[in-house]
Amino acid sequence: MFFRSSFKQAMMYRKQKRRQQSANASKQQHSETVLTANLEHNLDAIRKLLESPNDLVIRQFVVGNGQHACALIFIDGLADKKSVEDTILHNIQLLLPQAGKQVPDSTEQIIKALLDGVVSQAEINKSHTMDDVMLAILSGNTAFLLDGSAEAVVFGTKGWRGRSVEEPVTESVVRGPRDGFTESIRTNTSLIRRRISEPNLRFKSFKLGRRSRKDVFLAYIDGIANPSIIDEAKRRLESIDIDYVPESGTIEQWIEDSFLSPFPQILHTERPDKVAAALTEGRIAILLDGTPFVLILPITLGVLLLSPEDYYERWQIGTLIRFLRYVAAFIALFLPSLYVALVSYQPGLIPSKLAFSIAGSREGVPFPAIVEALMMEITLELLREAGIRLPKPIGQTIGIVGGLVIGEAAVAAGIVSPIMVIVVAITAISSFTLPSYSFAIAIRIIRFGAMLAAGVFGLFGIIMVYIMINIHIANLKSFGVPYSTPFAPFFTSDWKDLLFRAPLMMLRKRPQMLQTDDENRATRGGRKS
Repeated sequence: MFFRSSFKQAMMYRKQKRRQQSANASKQQHSETVLTANLEHNLDAIRKLLESPNDLVIRQFVVGNGQHACALIFIDGLADKKSVEDTILHNIQLLLPQAGKQVPDSTEQIIKALLDGVVSQAEINKSHTMDDVMLAILSGNTAFLLDGSAEAVVFGTKGWRGRSVEEPVTESVVRGPRDGFTESIRTNTSLIRRRISEPNLRFKSFKLGRRSRKDVFLAYIDGIANPSIIDEAKRRLESIDIDYVPESGTIEQWIEDSFLSPFPQILHTERPDKVAAALTEGRIAILLDGTPFVLILPITLGVLLLSPEDYYERWQIGTLIRFLRYVAAFIALFLPSLYVALVSYQPGLIPSKLAFSIAGSREGVPFPAIVEALMMEITLELLREAGIRLPKPIGQTIGIVGGLVIGEAAVAAGIVSPIMVIVVAITAISSFTLPSYSFAIAIRIIRFGAMLAAGVFGLFGIIMVYIMINIHIANLKSFGVPYSTPFAPFFTSDWKDLLFRAPLMMLRKRPQMLQTDDENRATRGGRKS
């Protein structure tokens, strides 16, 4: 009884604390401090909020015949200092008395002169609250405060250093454009606009993170994308309540349909051509400032096995490569478990000569097939993870040489059989052929479950795992689109671009599963009733 009452008290305390924190956060979020007409008071408030950091630049001077004190505020390193000096500070100082020039005297005239043409900046806005001014400064913009005016003029001067456009690192390009997304969201939007010169291309902006306040863009083509999917994506983005959004993977985990599923329900990519193709199909993209990975939604199981190179080569080549990917996915998922089941429970299903060869190679191995398979698979996963974490030149050496040395040493020591090494190697090679990294990880996770089922129940266990996977995929959705389409529900027209890739002349319709407003690729027009 004592422990039960203590547990109840602890739970009630936690609930009360969470409610108080939520109320305080909501109060802090909705409270806005209005700017005053006193320049020194506003500057003191900014210094107090930021605690006068070393990178805070406050340049004070006077305008209007020396009658009005003013200040420029920006963060060194976030704002383009040269732009601040050349196009803002220099131009504002032209308001000082010059030969034959009328100088505005009132604060309203000075603000109007700035907005009308004194400052040669393309992006100029007005703010009346301290929260807006702080957000602008911390985003790389420059704020202009004038004594006697209760409003601030914000100039767009974002200019921090960033990585140049390079070839994608995680997605190698065989044929196609070799430019990839960067950490700058404006660079990423420009890469998409270079490929889609469509006036209906929309970028709806959001701010995510109570503390980070990062820019997020929801991209789609108006008139093609399904409005219900757009509204659902907006709703889920607006529901994100978190302090800091470090990467687009955080958004992916927050807005996906089922967080319990190992299969990715949102596709991420570094390739602009992949995003542009998805947008023209009627899908939606999510771009986050600070990461080169863009999210694509909704997706299905078939999308995870597609690659842009399928469309850049002739249809026979694209079909062959795509079919090989489906075979590779099956091998990567079930080959070790099939080996365990056949060797341990159903050796009669193996051809006689091959069965004798396997039995001879396993002579002297002290472990059963399931332990042997688990040891080799875990070793392979360790080598793969070590190769990723180590520096690139060393990581490649560890992955290749380590696998060869350990495999050869294990066979020489009689711990594993040579056939097991071959099975693990073929499985690893097959998993490397999958275009989606997240999908390949899901296959690796399920592979261990299939191996355990095969070790306990044999082929019956593999069949049960296969049925469970199909049941799960049939019940899974990505933003309302069934994950198993066009397999089930069955869409005949979408099969032209699924297991095989039909000639481009035959791909005249957008995916029927997306229920797009404009179903025709080649000609304009809405969906036929």
